[in-house]
Amino acid sequence: MSLRMTKAEREEYLAGLHVGVLSVSVGEGQAPITTPVWYSYQPGGTVNILTGSQSLKAVAIAAQGRFSLCAQMEEPPWKYVTVEGTAVTEPVGLDERIEIASRYLGSEAGRAFVADNPGLDDVVIRMTPDRWRTADFGKGGH
Repeated sequence: MSLRMTKAEREEYLAGLHVGVLSVSVGEGQAPITTPVWYSYQPGGTVNILTGSQSLKAVAIAAQGRFSLCAQMEEPPWKYVTVEGTAVTEPVGLDERIEIASRYLGSEAGRAFVADNPGLDDVVIRMTPDRWRTADFGKGGH
């Protein structure tokens, strides 16, 4: 039996609450940067991350025009979704900042987090998925 997830399974999994691990090339002859990030995703949509406009990841993504993100289950049965795609950077509004913070911290703590961290130079980077890699080891009877 294949360990690969169906389109619906991978999209549902990625839409779940996970800390993503973002990777992006920073230049020829250098290893990519890899960093944990909060993100949002709705099936069929874009993968969205927030970061400072001058952060290393934002500058690298702007230069490369793409990045990859991996979300994994850290206990058995293990599974993961890795997605890569093209990215665009846009200004981010207060509502989206609160939405992503609340996704990870809950509504009240998310609002408090945003109030305490104004993120004046934050941007949203939206990735359109064009390549997926997945595995669900629960499908293999492990």
